Amino acid sequence: MWCDLFRLQIFCLLMAVLAIVVLVHNFFQLEHLDSDAVSASSWITENNVQHSLSQMTKTTRKPYCGYKQQTLSRREQAEQEALLAAIQWPNPLGDITFVQSTDPTRSDFVIVKPSGFFRVGDELEVLVRMRDFQGKPKQYGGDYLQTRIHSPLLKAGATGRVVDFHNGLYKVFFTLLWPGEVKVSVSLVHPSEAIQVLLRLREERPDRVYFKSSFKSGRYSETTECNVCLSGDLPVCNFTDLHTGEPWFCYKPRKLSCASRISHAKGGYQKGLLTQEESLFFQSEVNIKRPILSSGPDSVIVKPKAFTDSSTTDRAEDPMVSPSGYYYEDQWRSRTHWIHRFNKSDDITKCLQGKVIHLFGDSTIRQWFEYLTAFVPDLVEFNLGSPKNVGPFMSVDLKHNILVKFRCHGPPIRFSTVFSSELRYIANELDGIVGGRNTVIAITIWSHFSTFPVEVYIRRLRNIRRAIIQLLDRSPKTLIVIRTANVQELGPEVSLFNSDWYSFQLDSVMRKMFSGIAVHFVDAWEMSLAHYLPHNLHPKEVIVRNQIDAFLSYVCPLQT
Repeated sequence: MWCDLFRLQIFCLLMAVLAIVVLVHNFFQLEHLDSDAVSASSWITENNVQHSLSQMTKTTRKPYCGYKQQTLSRREQAEQEALLAAIQWPNPLGDITFVQSTDPTRSDFVIVKPSGFFRVGDELEVLVRMRDFQGKPKQYGGDYLQTRIHSPLLKAGATGRVVDFHNGLYKVFFTLLWPGEVKVSVSLVHPSEAIQVLLRLREERPDRVYFKSSFKSGRYSETTECNVCLSGDLPVCNFTDLHTGEPWFCYKPRKLSCASRISHAKGGYQKGLLTQEESLFFQSEVNIKRPILSSGPDSVIVKPKAFTDSSTTDRAEDPMVSPSGYYYEDQWRSRTHWIHRFNKSDDITKCLQGKVIHLFGDSTIRQWFEYLTAFVPDLVEFNLGSPKNVGPFMSVDLKHNILVKFRCHGPPIRFSTVFSSELRYIANELDGIVGGRNTVIAITIWSHFSTFPVEVYIRRLRNIRRAIIQLLDRSPKTLIVIRTANVQELGPEVSLFNSDWYSFQLDSVMRKMFSGIAVHFVDAWEMSLAHYLPHNLHPKEVIVRNQIDAFLSYVCPLQT
């Protein structure tokens, strides 16, 4: 009997040793999974809390770029190719020197038929002629222009539609939407030569904005660089989202595990991106957002319509309508849906009573949260202890049962410090919303993607669109609003990271990808470009107020 007991103890001891060996072996394998195995890994649970499995993978010297390794269906591939073709930009002919580039001071525009008879609703045509710094006519296109018509005394304005003839000539078409003297403004945002530099940077230097994460265990901490792509053969932590497949990597800390990550933050901006010749294409007082003047009259007189019948106005919503609206007396008048004014806080309270408002995106939609919280007295911010300007944030009106929430989108995001636990992808957040007639969702996502190839952005929008379609399928009464991009002030450095041209391209992609599904649009692009105030990444309150009016007009549509 004692012998049998002794043999049993020996057997148990051997089994315990074997179990420890297997456990160590498995742990070693987990720490050295390759990138393919990482993407297929599952979640582990520790103390009833979910964590992403910590991985480290050896990369080759060729940068790992998830957007290049996507597995797309035939339909997704066709859509992506069509989107990239739609935003393809003309190339200059051969190598161009600075003196051969577009000079806005030597370029000009003329109004076609400036003495013609115009009524509200007519189209105004403008011809823009580009010349280089030697005064020679340009022979190719590709310049990025911004145009508008405006009447300063009326605080009226609207954008124009630019057509590039690829020979140095451009036509701009304006719809005349109010009576009186209407002036034309044309600006060169970037010459075509600068656009080619921006294209090169977007494809070759997606790392020009870099990010970092902090890892901590006890009193010991480390910080490493993070991005969608990481070059070199250093070991990395794979934080690719398991549900959406959105790629994200950080270099692995020397002593800590990947699971010890506590925060994400913007690291900084790379310097020395341009050659000396290329830097000449980015000069504030020379060729960035410089006016092009008229060689003749720069305004026309517009007469009122013979009669006004507002019922004939086309209000069918289409994100591709141009212009989508116009300012008159500092109020935005949409051509795609009826807007009414929420000038009193009580009007907003009445509209939002009993509703939950989810605001997802970047700091430009955080402005909506800040405006509503400041303007509506009963809407009180609940202190969640979140970092300033980062979030998440929440405001509550208990009396009227209103809840307004803001949450930033997942990486890449250039905020100061975001706790790792608060790094959420919009698609995943949408999957967790029940929805219904009292649920309102507003989304914007664009600015933080400007430094990456467009495929990165298309992937993100594809995931968000899938989540929206599924949400509307299970809760058709849910209201979803998309806030577009907006223009901003540009200088030589900002242009390399957040140029309006980058934003314009992303905005064009977004409008195409979300057209045809049951979402609504607040055209922040035209609302910032058509206004008389200087361009600003964070538009001033008068513009935000008009955005809120447009947004709330979807939530509480005017009964007509």
